[in-house]
Amino acid sequence: MKGKSFFKDLYALIPLVLSGILCITLIFLLWEKSTALESFNQTLQEATTIFISISGFLAAIIMVYLASAASGLKSTRTAAIDSLSKVTQKMHTFRSIIEILLNSKIWLPGLQEYIDEEFSGLTFFEVKEFYKGKSKLAIEFLQEHSPFEDTENLYLELKALLMTDPKEKKLPENIRYPSIYNKDIVAKWLEHKCGSGLWYYFGYKYGDFKSALDFNNVYERHQEKIMTLANSIDSEAFQDSSFNEVFLAKLGEYINKEVIPKLFQFQGRTENSLPGLMKYLYFIFLFLVLFGLLLPIAFMFFSLHILTLIISFSIVSSIIFFLATSLYQFMNREINS
Repeated sequence: MKGKSFFKDLYALIPLVLSGILCITLIFLLWEKSTALESFNQTLQEATTIFISISGFLAAIIMVYLASAASGLKSTRTAAIDSLSKVTQKMHTFRSIIEILLNSKIWLPGLQEYIDEEFSGLTFFEVKEFYKGKSKLAIEFLQEHSPFEDTENLYLELKALLMTDPKEKKLPENIRYPSIYNKDIVAKWLEHKCGSGLWYYFGYKYGDFKSALDFNNVYERHQEKIMTLANSIDSEAFQDSSFNEVFLAKLGEYINKEVIPKLFQFQGRTENSLPGLMKYLYFIFLFLVLFGLLLPIAFMFFSLHILTLIISFSIVSSIIFFLATSLYQFMNREINS
């Protein structure tokens, strides 16, 4: 894989290298001809107006595209911010449900103390990433033979969903509901499929964990609150649900497949960085303006040395060559990234 990546990067550099060679070659050839033929200097000066027109035309096309793309990007970002706000509220509501479940009597007696005291500071992420060897506590936890029938993993997962930073070791007394979730914590939730534990324990393998997870121990008023919160997340998905193992499994699957991926997706769309294609075209535009417009104009107004015009012609010709040979490759890479 590394070898393929190396050759791919090398292949991407070919247009740049060829353009550099072309630029140096043109400067050398034009300079040689200008020193050999005095009439050639006059030809170059006469071609300056045409050259400025071509450069200006290309720069104008790129400028219009960039302005249009920036406007479209702003509209997309505005829509993404609106969508992010809605999905963030869904995540808030889901975490409110998790907070109720975490503090309920659904767990076997002693489990909460076992995790919060004996393994204080241990996080779900550390357990999932035990192979990295960063947490001795995680390895010790996995080697323990507890009487809680593996439900301690679900408890840790629900705790992870109430965290707002992957570096947190303990939950705060008051659970935070930020206006925008830390991108790192969302990435961790997505990476480790947080929320799917509810589907696994209450759906796929509920027969194995039925005796260890008694949802009937959740107070009735809390059950009603959870159902109200779930319907506010998606009234269509949960309108006919009752508080039982099917509902809890469905809720976990919904959050894992619908809310967290969209939260991560919309966060990416609201970032301020310009797409690679726009950066690429902006630098092309900048070089065209500097060497295709300003430098020739300066030559005409200030009677600069003919070498100025030769450098201008050579650089802009090389830029056009680079644009022609690299644009398709660059767009293809952007689309597939």
